[in-house]
Amino acid sequence: MSVPDRTVIHPAIVKTTAWANEADTQAFAARLAGALLALPQSGDALIELHGDLGAGKTTLARHLLQALGVKGRIKSPTYALLEPYQLNLPTGALAVSHLDFYRLGDPQEWEDAGLRDLFAAPGLKLVEWPERVAGLMPPPDLRVFIGLTAASEQAPPIREVRLQAASRTGQALLTALT
Repeated sequence: MSVPDRTVIHPAIVKTTAWANEADTQAFAARLAGALLALPQSGDALIELHGDLGAGKTTLARHLLQALGVKGRIKSPTYALLEPYQLNLPTGALAVSHLDFYRLGDPQEWEDAGLRDLFAAPGLKLVEWPERVAGLMPPPDLRVFIGLTAASEQAPPIREVRLQAASRTGQALLTALT
């Protein structure tokens, strides 16, 4: 079994984009799903989702999971901490973990939950609120920062999105997204 290349790259490769509506988020998620599946170790990546409450982190994760083939209702892991999925891809099975650390009050809770083993295993990890466990997770492949512009009566808010590759795998994802 080969291990994904999480070698940190410098300087960080950054791409910015904007989503005017949920359809834009869904289209981005579909492109990201395609990029993930095209990786040498199909789908094996760690993606951090950053943004304030209501920025669209869970919406992006939901659309990404649907684009990867998850059927049925996709629940937010806000209260459960982890929602696991198992995908059967042409290249084999892919374990997907959608995590939300918003409710963690102490990084020790991360250790107590046994998440070190989860992050050591292959698969796709989508992590909301990773800053709550800073220093405990391995380095990510891709960081997604979502911010909302101020809404007006004439126009709804736009999501300004900054993507930051933090490894060679992340760089491959960014390259595929451009």
